Amino acid sequence: MTPQLITPTIRVHASFLAAMDEFRAEGVDRSRHSGLGRELRTWRTRWPSAEGFAAYVALVGATSPDERADGTVPMTTLWWADGDTFLGRLTIRHRLTASLHEYGGHIGYAVRPTGRRRGHATAMLRAALPYAHRALGIDPVLLTCDDTNAASRRVIEECGGVFEDRRAEKLRFWIHGGGERG
Repeated sequence: MTPQLITPTIRVHASFLAAMDEFRAEGVDRSRHSGLGRELRTWRTRWPSAEGFAAYVALVGATSPDERADGTVPMTTLWWADGDTFLGRLTIRHRLTASLHEYGGHIGYAVRPTGRRRGHATAMLRAALPYAHRALGIDPVLLTCDDTNAASRRVIEECGGVFEDRRAEKLRFWIHGGGERG
């Protein structure tokens, strides 16, 4: 099979758990500004059960048109999977708060550590951009990465990202509709 973006599904439960163990081993759960880190802290003890994982899938698979009480903007979560193998995740924030405009951007993505250096991040972002532009009407799309993350910078630039500036430790890039390289 070829990896593809999918809506969150219980079908990848076992490989999802293994991927989350990999992210925890990297310390992602200790990152204050990471959505994945927040989910690791919040859901880690519930994911192992079928019921807990199904509740998580229902939550992240649903898109609410309204901002949540905790300040989370409406977003779409997609998973990068090869059959039943979870390889990564991508979130598309439908709009930006002041903080997201400075540091977070419209799209965040993560590839599980054992799946890196295989082109998954580039393919995942490339697949998500038409959806963000056409289905969600986000144009241009803002992406950010840590100024020390050369791999993420390459992914963003390969997908048409045009560097705007550096703010704090974040590099900011814009991708306009039609800017996806194929």
